[in-house]
Amino acid sequence: MFELESVRKVFDDGSVALDGISLTIGPGEHVAFIGPSGAGKTTLFRILNLTLRPTAGTVRLDGTDVAGLGESELRKFRRRIGTIYQQGNLVGRLRVVHNVLAGNLGRWSTAKAFASLVRPQGVEIAEQTLARVGISEKLYARTDQISGGQQQRVAIARVLVQDPDIILADEPVSSVDPSLAVSIVTLLRDLSAESKKTLLVNLHSVELALAAFPRIVGIRGGRILFDLAPEKLTGELLQALYAGHDDAGRQIERFHEILPVSGVCRPLRK
Repeated sequence: MFELESVRKVFDDGSVALDGISLTIGPGEHVAFIGPSGAGKTTLFRILNLTLRPTAGTVRLDGTDVAGLGESELRKFRRRIGTIYQQGNLVGRLRVVHNVLAGNLGRWSTAKAFASLVRPQGVEIAEQTLARVGISEKLYARTDQISGGQQQRVAIARVLVQDPDIILADEPVSSVDPSLAVSIVTLLRDLSAESKKTLLVNLHSVELALAAFPRIVGIRGGRILFDLAPEKLTGELLQALYAGHDDAGRQIERFHEILPVSGVCRPLRK
């Protein structure tokens, strides 16, 4: 689905966000990306969702080199990618139904999009999708008046309405408490598996990454430090990934709690 070769991103101020990233993601794969703050994970996701162009290197989506695509062709490829952001990127003053139906914007005309703000177009689809994420009763609630966890479910529902081939979730649970984080990541993983979508998630929590994903990519300083199955990940690698960062000790401690000497991950706690 994705092929990245020697991808490098340098911003206008001279800072190097990514340096020599080579990565292949197959259709239907579920991959978690971990690493300290400032490692380059969000920049990588912006390149993967085609909103940011690399300074050097090659990015292929489904075999097509996207570097040579014009804006019109890029828009077609972007429709195949749904992104869930850290803060949800919802319009708080609108009702939940409008935010969910925004998943149609890539295929609706401007006139239909404006008409839907007055009279929602496809309410049944919105209601069915909200039922899939467990909050159908919030259909007509004002979005900024529901909880943070419910807002993230609205963001997931919006992506499901979009029906992309690939879902990118950039720190989707950093603003909710740990118990909600588990339920949201589990929901995202299970819905993606059900519809055979490729799922890539940036996670701050090593515990969640190890317990929920079969492939873990560690990024530090704009480079890939490791790309492994959870059972292959060691405390030494994790120490190298987070060395010098404030949360290093906590991440190592949690790692040893969930990955015993046997090398088998304990199940995700509900």
